[in-house]
Amino acid sequence: MFQHILLPTDGSELSAAAIRQGIRLAKSIGAKLTGLCVMPTQIPFFYQKRMPKEALEEADQQVKKLAETYLAVVEQGAMEAGVAYDLVFENSEHPYDEIIRVAEEKGCDLIMMASHGRRGVQALLLGSETQKVLTHSKIPVLVVR
Repeated sequence: MFQHILLPTDGSELSAAAIRQGIRLAKSIGAKLTGLCVMPTQIPFFYQKRMPKEALEEADQQVKKLAETYLAVVEQGAMEAGVAYDLVFENSEHPYDEIIRVAEEKGCDLIMMASHGRRGVQALLLGSETQKVLTHSKIPVLVVR
């Protein structure tokens, strides 16, 4: 069956629920986990030249701390369940690309992620990272709702 599951998280309660289910699945089948948090680049490039270097570095540190908080949910759950895990943090304007890239790079054979259930105009305007992963990934995707 599956041997390595990628669990992307955006820090939402829906992601936390998907993580809990992913950990249960991994434990039941003896799979390894990789927790992934992809955070968007905070400062548009055209402002970077105008902002002090210290402000940019501080923003980067805050984003990293936030990602660490999100990934701690994976770490704690995997440790408690006795499941082997790895944690990855990436910055990208296109989280779905990073999700797929990391899954391929790490040799994951399943991506398990939450869907926020956006529909209609909201989905059109905000987009759905889950939908983009489903559309572009060659690796199977299990969507948790």
